[in-house]
Amino acid sequence: MALAPQFAGHRWGASNAPHVLEANLDYVCPFSAKLYKRLRSEVLPFIDKNYPGKVQFIFRQQIQPWHPSSTIVHEAAIAVEKLDSSKFFDFSDKLFDAQKQYFDESVQNLSRAQIYESLASYVNEIGLSSSDFLSLLHIPVAIKPEEIRNAGNKITNELKWHIKFGRQNGIHVSPTILFDGIIDNDISSAWTFDQWKEWLAKNVV
Repeated sequence: MALAPQFAGHRWGASNAPHVLEANLDYVCPFSAKLYKRLRSEVLPFIDKNYPGKVQFIFRQQIQPWHPSSTIVHEAAIAVEKLDSSKFFDFSDKLFDAQKQYFDESVQNLSRAQIYESLASYVNEIGLSSSDFLSLLHIPVAIKPEEIRNAGNKITNELKWHIKFGRQNGIHVSPTILFDGIIDNDISSAWTFDQWKEWLAKNVV
């Protein structure tokens, strides 16, 4: 499926590869983390070596609103891509490794601004400016009633794009995998590397 050019960092592999593997993932979903880590550590390197130029991978933001922090964490990833698209997957690695810090119980007593500050530490670790990152996520405090606009931050419009994309394509569960535009419900976060290799042998031509 289409990927808007401003989100090119969400793609691994060549944009003209004939096959498209898409993963709809939520940064605070443990099943998404399990699947993502398998892809990053084993499956994508295997594809690169054994099916060069044949498969591109697209990370799809699947925000699950019953975990309120999901929106904030996904905003952070989009902000990082806006700063440097080449750092998107490095930052996603950090987010999935630290995901329990953003589970409901961990953030219950934190403000939105405090969560942004926490996420900024991972931005520093990948060599980007935390102040530039926080400026994209900053929401000014209204002093007067007429200043209250509910306008969000500098990432809000990009966040809306991802939410609209998932909704129009009927994606509900995280993770959800698509191959060449079709949902494949057989693929599970519990899959072993050998199961992935068997599936690739059957589907990549």
